[in-house]
Amino acid sequence: MKKLKTVFFGTPDFAVPALEMLDKHPMIEIIGVVSMPDRPSGRGHKLRSPEVVEYAKAHKLPIIQTENINKESQTLEQFKNANVDLFVVLAFAQFLKQELLDIPTKGCFNIHTSLLPKYRGAAPIQYALMNGDQSTGVSIQKMVKKMDAGDVVWSSPVDIAPNETGGQLYTKLKFQAALSLNQFIEALIEDKLEYIVQDESGVSFAPTLKKDDGLLKFKDKTFDQLHNQIRALDPWPGTFCFLNNKRLKVFSISKIDEHSLEPGKTKVLGNKLLIGCLDSTARIQDLQLEGKKRCTDSDLINGLKDKITINSDSL
Repeated sequence: MKKLKTVFFGTPDFAVPALEMLDKHPMIEIIGVVSMPDRPSGRGHKLRSPEVVEYAKAHKLPIIQTENINKESQTLEQFKNANVDLFVVLAFAQFLKQELLDIPTKGCFNIHTSLLPKYRGAAPIQYALMNGDQSTGVSIQKMVKKMDAGDVVWSSPVDIAPNETGGQLYTKLKFQAALSLNQFIEALIEDKLEYIVQDESGVSFAPTLKKDDGLLKFKDKTFDQLHNQIRALDPWPGTFCFLNNKRLKVFSISKIDEHSLEPGKTKVLGNKLLIGCLDSTARIQDLQLEGKKRCTDSDLINGLKDKITINSDSL
């Protein structure tokens, strides 16, 4: 059997294990790696290639870097003339127009980090954690013009640990995506894929996150909602409130059963920084005040001589 001529579309480090799997697969011939252009990075603002491009360079894979692949007419013609079998898309951040979707003979498939139709959109990992889900997964769907709405051809459930952070789940799903892609390739070669239409009644969305989504509104949320928000948005965009009118980054909280504060009210009790939630009292344990180093609440209290006032109502 001939190898499948494949084009991979991806940009960040999340997509690298999947690209590596394809690169080493005996039945795959990568004829193109499509990614975003180099960007200024670091203090010196030197141009830096996306992680996918760095892998492609190191392994001598053909690279196409573009702000919009849909406008690269010459590249599209090259793909058509090459009789491409397969497009694989993961964390690419560009929509593909129908002309592109129609090129590969076996189809264009997107790897998505939720069990579709749940959490269509850019931030499924974070929304699963924010909502306190106990499981999520990887879906592979045949791409259509509507975002994440194509038939699902592969699903791999993944458990979520009670205190798992966004960064930890990101890493877990990064490698699960590569494993799922490998299983998908085998099923595709053996013509064993089952195309399952998504149930539109079960659709939910996970839109792009903004920095302001990290604001902790203690008086409006339960302890569990706040805990889930903190772990979901770790490491980005992070969560925060305001202390003495300075931004206070919050990395972890714990529930205090022996004290009861009104929602939004603060109290320094010994060496503990407490604040009332909607259903309980929380201790802000791991934090970083604007202009200071990350520390415990005990260290922060020892270093502040003036009154501590937390404001979580406004930006």
